[in-house]
Amino acid sequence: MRVGIFGGGQLAQMLVQAAISLGVEVVICERAPDSPAARYTQHSIVGPWEDETVLAAFARQCDLITLENEFIDAGLLERVVALGTPVWPTPATVAVVQDKLWQKERLAAAGLAVPPFCAVSSPDEVLTTAQEFGWPLVLKARRNGYDGYGNATLRSPADVTPAWERLTRGGSPLLVEAWVPFSRELAVMVTRRRDGITAVYPVVETVQRNHICHIVYAPAAIEPAMADRATELAVAAIQAVDGVGIFGVELFALADGQVLINELAPRPHNSGHYTIEACVTSQFENHLRAVLGWPLGSPAMRAPAAVMVNLLGQRNGPIDATAITAALAVPGAHLHFYGKREERIGRKMGHVTALGATLTEAEAIARQAADLVAMPDR
Repeated sequence: MRVGIFGGGQLAQMLVQAAISLGVEVVICERAPDSPAARYTQHSIVGPWEDETVLAAFARQCDLITLENEFIDAGLLERVVALGTPVWPTPATVAVVQDKLWQKERLAAAGLAVPPFCAVSSPDEVLTTAQEFGWPLVLKARRNGYDGYGNATLRSPADVTPAWERLTRGGSPLLVEAWVPFSRELAVMVTRRRDGITAVYPVVETVQRNHICHIVYAPAAIEPAMADRATELAVAAIQAVDGVGIFGVELFALADGQVLINELAPRPHNSGHYTIEACVTSQFENHLRAVLGWPLGSPAMRAPAAVMVNLLGQRNGPIDATAITAALAVPGAHLHFYGKREERIGRKMGHVTALGATLTEAEAIARQAADLVAMPDR
């Protein structure tokens, strides 16, 4: 069995690592050579994804194809299907999820709780929307935004024009959402097979800085009723988009106990990296099982608590692969370094996961190791 993956970054890399354990061969299709994932497999296609020759060569080598990010245009995925190779999640699902307006409309149509939102086509429309939603607002690129690069928080009319000019440079239309006064940010990983069978991971709490995930607490320290509500919403959301594979569902928890869906990601997700060590079956293995139609593994945790800390770039420049050496001496710390050649400010270079009897214990181990990673200016 040979699975193709669009993209060669760290998510594809960890999918390849899971595939090796299952005896599944992987073909990476990436625009540039020497991607982190391509170094783990003998099979890779390098070239622009839009090139018909590249697509045909990729499709010929694979029994099915999946993706490590939602930025591959759904129309391109449809071309792969037309060549005779199935894609999971389907192009139809990706089309809905990769456009944040369409995604929100689909969730709202299914009766699921989301923040107030609307499409906007000019700065004046943003100002008009502010009269209804109030300040602050969140302005978002409908496509291709991640880690805060496609978002802007608007606190007054003076913020509108600069944010509009920055976010429209990429060519994506925009939408605006009401600001949600959340008390916590939550996430749930949901794995769903083609026949609708699901495996749902524990609700986790994520801590974001500048829209980038810094730390994940598993399970989230919330009331059981809120965890149940978050789980129900997450599963219903993936059913609403007819998802197949692993999906990350980001949610807002409000002080009054309400839970709202923020966004969906049709792929392995940063908030699920803890599952590699902390759960019976990792998100990466279960994604492969789901797209292959194989039995799903247990998402149960192996320890009462786990904490994951992201290793983020602190400057721009080359990175030394020995940067994690000192951190390896911390007992109980599980280091993952993604093998990226260049460090950039805010770029995800790796992560640390630690298990413990409590979240406090696990966090102390993970932070101790993260602080020893020798990235300059850390």
